Amino acid sequence: MSEKRDTQEQAEFREYCRRWLEENRPPAPSFRLPISPIEVSSEEQRQYLCAWQKKCHAAGLVGTDYPKEYGGHGHKGFQAIASQEMGRAGVPFMINVIGLGMAAPTILVHGTEDQKRRFLPPLLSSDEIWCQGFSEPGAGSDLASAATSVVREGDNWIVNGHKVWTSLAHFASWMILLGRHTKADKYSGLTYFIAPIRDAKGVTVRPLVKITGETGFNEVLFEDVVIPDSLRLDEVGKGWTVAMTTLTYERGAAEGAGSGGGTSVEEYVNELIALAKRTKRGAATAWDDAVVRDKVAQIAIRAEGLRQNARRMRIGALVDHPMRIPLQSKVLITELIQDLSALGVEIAGPHASRYLGDPGAPDGGHWPHAYMNSYGMTIAAGSNEIQRNILGERVLGLPKSK
Repeated sequence: MSEKRDTQEQAEFREYCRRWLEENRPPAPSFRLPISPIEVSSEEQRQYLCAWQKKCHAAGLVGTDYPKEYGGHGHKGFQAIASQEMGRAGVPFMINVIGLGMAAPTILVHGTEDQKRRFLPPLLSSDEIWCQGFSEPGAGSDLASAATSVVREGDNWIVNGHKVWTSLAHFASWMILLGRHTKADKYSGLTYFIAPIRDAKGVTVRPLVKITGETGFNEVLFEDVVIPDSLRLDEVGKGWTVAMTTLTYERGAAEGAGSGGGTSVEEYVNELIALAKRTKRGAATAWDDAVVRDKVAQIAIRAEGLRQNARRMRIGALVDHPMRIPLQSKVLITELIQDLSALGVEIAGPHASRYLGDPGAPDGGHWPHAYMNSYGMTIAAGSNEIQRNILGERVLGLPKSK
């Protein structure tokens, strides 16, 4: 069954995606998979998820709209369909999320022909994992304050600095790196690079342990790291412009090279209902409590609102501002997941203190794990406070905050 506004060709591709996903769903692993790609911490998780992305890429569900000469499949307007169907099928997520969602579109827009041919094919197939070197101890939400030094010496650049909250750096071969070549101007003093990470001399990757007990985030230190000028993206001083391209995709305002899969919000709502129905409250269950049912209903209404907003975004006449729905989606989905998981903790009651690995923990300890993990999501890709400023200034036309 196709979407109402699919062309005949798109409808056929949608049916192909559904059939392929049904026939090729990978077997569940013997180990626990993380909630999202940025929590992948073990080698067995990496191998399982890389094999799945590689298979999806070969089948045309990743890199769908990218040119064939860059490792894609040469379609136009099909990637969103593939990502939608992966989400509906509830198959595993794509591990190379930073590569697919940020690095690939940035390289496609700003990269040289050699860079596109060298980096995009192994990125799409997950043969090379990517990470993002934007945030620093003194520059996160205020990205233009990035201070990592890049100094030109002939045909090379010497990098010194400290990046932090660097998801997947422990598995990454490459980093999209924002560095400062001059302090003379805050914005035009930035230049953008593709930086080697794995086994690169002078690069140190240190895992950061989160409140969940997991890694996934890292800090990355650069000490006299040599990067050839051939790995610079766009012109010297255009780093801020290139970074804005990256952030447009990171914040969901444009379609990347494929990011489908994972558990949908709708499925989490169903799991929340199931939890309430089996959680005992005296002689009854949590689901018998009208207040609990109302709280679940409010979550379900918000989830449906997000789904309908996504449909509306595909119909130009229903969108009052082209960036409003894409830019608000990151805020709404992360806060919905946070509230949904908090309600799961509330419903589980005292049993929510039983965590991952405890055989008596409801749903294997998912609810407290998801709740603690959700705070990283409201901070990532620009904190939700920053995102609200962007919505206010760029969509509503409000004056900049002081």
